[in-house]
Amino acid sequence: SLSRSSLFFSPLFLFFLRVTYPFGSHTQTRKNNPSPKTPPPRGGGVAMDPSSAGAGGNSLPSVGPDGQKRRVCYFYDSEVGNYYYGQGHPMKPHRIRMTHSLLAQYGLLDQMQVLRPNPARDRDLCRFHADDYISFLRSVTPETQQDQIRALKRFNVGEDCPVFDGLYSFCQTYAGASVGGAVKLNHGLDIAINWSGGLHHAKKCEASGFCYVNDIVLAILELLKHHQRVLYVDIDIHHGDGVEEAFYTTDRVMTVSFHKFGDYFPGTGDVRDIGHSKGKYYSLNVPLDDGIDDESYQSLFKPIMAKVMEVFQPGAVVLQCGADSLSGDRLGCFNLSIRGHAECVKYMRSFNVPLLLLGGGGYTIRNVARCWCYETGVALGQELEDKMPVNEYYEYFGPDYTLHVAPSNMENKNTRYELDNIRTKLLDNLSKLRHAPSVQFQERPPDTEFPEPDEDEEDQDERHDDHDSDMELDYHTPLEDSARRSTIQGTRVKRESAGAETKDQDGSRVTGEHRGSEPMAEDISPSKQAHVDANAMAVDEPGNVKTESGSSTKLPDPPAIYQKP
Repeated sequence: SLSRSSLFFSPLFLFFLRVTYPFGSHTQTRKNNPSPKTPPPRGGGVAMDPSSAGAGGNSLPSVGPDGQKRRVCYFYDSEVGNYYYGQGHPMKPHRIRMTHSLLAQYGLLDQMQVLRPNPARDRDLCRFHADDYISFLRSVTPETQQDQIRALKRFNVGEDCPVFDGLYSFCQTYAGASVGGAVKLNHGLDIAINWSGGLHHAKKCEASGFCYVNDIVLAILELLKHHQRVLYVDIDIHHGDGVEEAFYTTDRVMTVSFHKFGDYFPGTGDVRDIGHSKGKYYSLNVPLDDGIDDESYQSLFKPIMAKVMEVFQPGAVVLQCGADSLSGDRLGCFNLSIRGHAECVKYMRSFNVPLLLLGGGGYTIRNVARCWCYETGVALGQELEDKMPVNEYYEYFGPDYTLHVAPSNMENKNTRYELDNIRTKLLDNLSKLRHAPSVQFQERPPDTEFPEPDEDEEDQDERHDDHDSDMELDYHTPLEDSARRSTIQGTRVKRESAGAETKDQDGSRVTGEHRGSEPMAEDISPSKQAHVDANAMAVDEPGNVKTESGSSTKLPDPPAIYQKP
């Protein structure tokens, strides 16, 4: 018989170790200097290190009952950190680059499939947003904005949502990454991550709260091509109003938002806002007060989400991980630790449902990077060492240079009585739902594919003719609770130094599915995912499904009652 030492060094055993634990493999983005041996893929994809073929996306087993591997992909564009909202503005895309640097130094990139997103095209964005709004975002520049004063006011672009260099490219990048993540989940991956996404305030016809394009709505529409039901969960300190509005009247998307409520942007998200028509009880709002800590937060999050998963049974989950709910955030007033925040990610991961992790708010950028790095480790099933490795932005994390920071001693204004009442009310609402609503089977829109672009065509949008029609997104009649919602005077300006102009935050809810297929990310795995032709469901809302394929339809303007005064 073989001795233990001889077995350990046998070629067969070493091969087994290499296959089971592919340490040292590294999938990396090579945007500017691709390897001469491997030309960069066309269509905005990422060049893959040949030595790592087949290794990307396999996470290591974690300890405990949730110790299963997850196939994880991660979207990152090295240019995203260069976008700049302007001097003094709290939103800083640079935090995405800081997060990426931490991921690299902790060795997490080795365990994921790393993808550079293909930018979303005009027609991709118009699956939710109005044509004229997207046209405005594409054309406006810092130099020309003074000639478009009326359009700036109409689309709410200005102070909170400024015009800056590369604005439209920024929108294309983060939206393309979120939709690309949805595509990867539709093709069998377990978890997709896009920390540049999660801009949940953007509306069909206007920017809001630092958000221009609602990548979350676009990603959910992509997921609905393959899944009967999609769950959206929002742990940003601000109410996820843009996503809630988009799906307020459908039972195919449930939205759950945990947020600060009161005299706080955007002023919506009352516990009594529960959805409308077929979507009644499919919108859940968890209004919270200042200073909520880990224990209080989880006393709501886990029982509510356990009941949601039991009753709704989603085919996919989108989790917006806004980090402005952390203790010490520049604009926030909660008192969550990074572990407490990440516990939400860990809990949703434990259900073994395809999971799209997105960024969102977060304005103390050193803590944002800490949080999203740690939560990437959670997605991979790895506990990260608290002592931070030396990295490109090491000086940002002094004087302790640790991954975790202690929460403050601020007062928790959320009493046990109030929390119990909120939990009881929401669980009661969930009990009124019929389990796992079924939908009518219809022809499923084509999957998003990854075709190679034609280098002779600079404007790829011009290659699409009117025969590729999208789902028509209908505005609905005013909601039964809109009169009450419009009385909530949420401050219109989100940033600290802005004035307190107020505006009715209620908008009409739209829901829809779409036709057409565009490349949202280049699949850098050894073989591209096969196109699936099986039938699936479209959003089952009256008047929303466009059955004719012979013409494209311009999205309608909202009723006058919802237009900006």
